[in-house]
Formats: sequence, C-alpha cells, structure tokens
Amino acid sequence: MSKGPPSVSALRRYEIVERILRRNIEKGQLPRGLVLLEGPIAEILQTSRAPVQRALQLLEADGLIHRFDGRGYLVGPPGCGAEALRTDIKALGLEIPHEAGAALLSRGSWMRIYETVETDVAACIVFGQFRLVEAELARHFSVSRTVVRDVLGRLQERGLVRKDQSSHWVAGPLTARSIKDHFALRGILEPPALVDAAPHLDRDRLARLHAQFRAAETIDTDDEDDSLEAFETLLVDTCVLTTPNNRLAQMICDNLLPVLAADRVLRQLGLPADRSAITEHRMIVELLLRDAVAAAAEMLSAHIAAAAGRSLAQMKIVAVIPEPAHLAPYLTREAS
Repeated sequence: MSKGPPSVSALRRYEIVERILRRNIEKGQLPRGLVLLEGPIAEILQTSRAPVQRALQLLEADGLIHRFDGRGYLVGPPGCGAEALRTDIKALGLEIPHEAGAALLSRGSWMRIYETVETDVAACIVFGQFRLVEAELARHFSVSRTVVRDVLGRLQERGLVRKDQSSHWVAGPLTARSIKDHFALRGILEPPALVDAAPHLDRDRLARLHAQFRAAETIDTDDEDDSLEAFETLLVDTCVLTTPNNRLAQMICDNLLPVLAADRVLRQLGLPADRSAITEHRMIVELLLRDAVAAAAEMLSAHIAAAAGRSLAQMKIVAVIPEPAHLAPYLTREAS
C-alpha cells in the first residue's frame, strides 16, 4: 500500500508556509505579477522570516514565482511578462486551510523564543561545550517544558545542539578541526552522490535553479547573505540528494547539518558570507544542464574545498574574539 503525503502537522514550518502559498497561487488568490515580500507574509502567518524565505525559494525553484528588478518575487514563471503588482497581500485575504493554520499556531509559542535561544547558543559554542538546562530555560522565558523541548528539538534539527550519553542537551564545541572534518566528509560523499543522481534529475527544475542562481549573482547586497545557506541547501537537495542510494543521502544530510550550523554561527558573530559561493552553485548546475556530469562533480568538489577554506579562515578571526562576559542563565559551561 502506497503512503499518502505527510499530514500538515508532520511538516516543517517552511513546508507549511510553502504549501499555503502554493495553494493560493494555484487557485489564483495570489494573482500573476503580485510582488511577494517576506515581511508581510511572515506577519500574516505569524512566523519568522526564515521559513518564509525558504518557502519562497522552493516556489521559485518550481517556477511558480521569480525574481525581478526589485525587492521580493513576482508571482508567475520567469519571462511571463507580468507587470509588478504592488498590492498589500493582507488586502487579498490569503486563504489559510484550517489544518495548516492550526499547525502554524501550535508552533507559535516556541517560535516566540526560538531565535533568541539560537542566538545565545551560536554566540557561545566557539568558546567550548555548553549544557542547556531545560528547567532554567523554561524558567528564564516563563514557558512550559513542552515548549522548551520543541525549541531544543528544532535546534537539534539544525545541528546546533545534541544529546550526550547522559541524555543532557549540549552545544559545541565548534572548532576549526570539527569544521575541517565535516567538509572532508562532504568532499568524499557528495560528488559521487551527484554522479549517481544525474540520470534522475528533473531538467526543468535544474533550468529554474540555474536561472535562480544567475539572478542572485546580480544582487550585490548584504541583505542576501541570509539566503546563502538556503542556496546551499537547494543545491544539495536538487542535485545531490536525488541519488537513489538512500543510505548515502542520509549520511550526507547528517553531515551537512553541522556545516550549515557552523556557517550560521559565523553569520551570528557578524562575519560576512562570501557571495562567490553563488557563482560556484550556478556553475555546478550549468555543467549538469550540459550533461557534463564528471565536470559538475569536479566543480562540486572544488566548491566544497573553497567553502571549507572560507569557513576555516573565518574561524581564525573568531579565535581572537573574547568570550562573552555574561552567558544566558540556562547555559552552563561543561568541563573540557
């Protein structure tokens, strides 16, 4: 018996947002040419901008929306010739299915404190290993232990915390050695997976991804730094994780989480993202579109090596940053 699609309650936040927006686009509730901005959508759905950003990028990859010479996205495929329609999305009455709305609301309590906790954790893990105490976390934010566990579960999904052998929540240490090791594994695992995936790739989706990366190359603004992690995820999701080897795909996912977490920590500490990664992303997809699979795998290897070099160089800068004088009360330094 085949399994049906996952229920909304089992979806991640960005997947729920993507499903809501897709439904409204396909039903015409969001008309062609409408300008979509992260802020107003996040406000309507009572969420942070991060899941909205990821949802919009997925919709762009599927050709339902596209970038243009302005902020945000236009509804409709690239080249559709639609004029930019700057109507307040709130006035259009975004249709939110009851199940999806309930799922978003159920995540609202932990989302209220999540970004603060993530920032606190990211600010300390370059200085050693820290334990997160559930009771202190609940007390500090005046929330239930259930909410705390939701927050910690999300942090675990993003590679920022883990459970130790005693089932305590711990974060860090983030070191140059650990980053180097994870990138080394990326270089071993991902290029062969890309070669395996190549015969199974959707060429239309590749073409849209290529257009997306090319458009992003032309936007020279710090506001796009937050998109680079999502671009890396899109590249891996589309071109690498399509491998029919499910065990290999899972190993790649597990290894990539700490890499993305490390990059997020560096951004939290104020270090800039290197936009040359977007060009590397575009070249990999371009080679795949030309059926130059071996060259694409070599380009992916070169991208991983370059990304490792960028991260390690920034870790040297972090090494001279003094440890914060005051840590959040729910964080306790573990003995080294």
